[in-house]
Amino acid sequence: MLGAIEAGGTKFVCAVGDEYGQIHERIQIPTTVPEETMGQVIEFFQQYSLEAIGIGSFGPIDVNRESPTYGYITSTPKVAWRNYPFVQALKDEFDVPVGFTTDVNAAALGEATLGAAKGLDSCLYITVGTGIGAGAVVQGKLLEGLSHPEMGHILVRRHEDDSYKGKCPYHHDCLEGLAAGPAIEERWGDKGMNLVNRLEVWDLEGYYLAQALMQYILILSPKSIILGGGVAKQEQVFSAVYKYLPKLLNDYVALPNLAQYIMSPGLGDNAGITGALILAKEAL
Repeated sequence: MLGAIEAGGTKFVCAVGDEYGQIHERIQIPTTVPEETMGQVIEFFQQYSLEAIGIGSFGPIDVNRESPTYGYITSTPKVAWRNYPFVQALKDEFDVPVGFTTDVNAAALGEATLGAAKGLDSCLYITVGTGIGAGAVVQGKLLEGLSHPEMGHILVRRHEDDSYKGKCPYHHDCLEGLAAGPAIEERWGDKGMNLVNRLEVWDLEGYYLAQALMQYILILSPKSIILGGGVAKQEQVFSAVYKYLPKLLNDYVALPNLAQYIMSPGLGDNAGITGALILAKEAL
């Protein structure tokens, strides 16, 4: 029996499952403060005899095993979780191996193993929602190095008709600052779910996301790209990306059929928690 945690900014998804990625039971817990949220996490897992736990967490986090703060949530905007020793808190309660990566890396692992990129040794998973983040599997392994990828904060060229200042508190008009859910709401004066019929909203969104995908393709050359998150549930986003990406690449890189290359998650909303189960298996 393996434990899995998908730790998000608004909720924790906790599950127990097996080595094949099958979820046996799962719960959701609101993300409040560590003492409260982690108390409920530990209480849930104490019902089972776990052999390992996998964590896919919101970040930034420290994934460098040589670092004294390995396993910590670090400079997160969620003040109560800043410098929180996530891995050690679980090891103090459960004497089992713990795998630790970002929530989007976990989702990439889930999709590469059992989802839309199954059978491929590389893929990119990008989530567009409250924030923008991406994780990657490269030659069968999660992409980590100095830290973990922070692909949502790359700089993109501003559309000539877009005067919105940007929402990111660190970089203002980076990709996340221009294209995440809160930026859409602030720019257009309403939540994305209420702007379904405003084609200009999704055309601009595709304009920025296509720029990002161009850079990811040129740098990482993933064999599949999975586009998830609440904003990406709007089908118009895919149409706009398919429109702009070939124009940006301008035949410099030969692309496969875009509808088969840039896809929705094969595991749906279970990509992250499934990846966390696989991470637990790898830790074991």
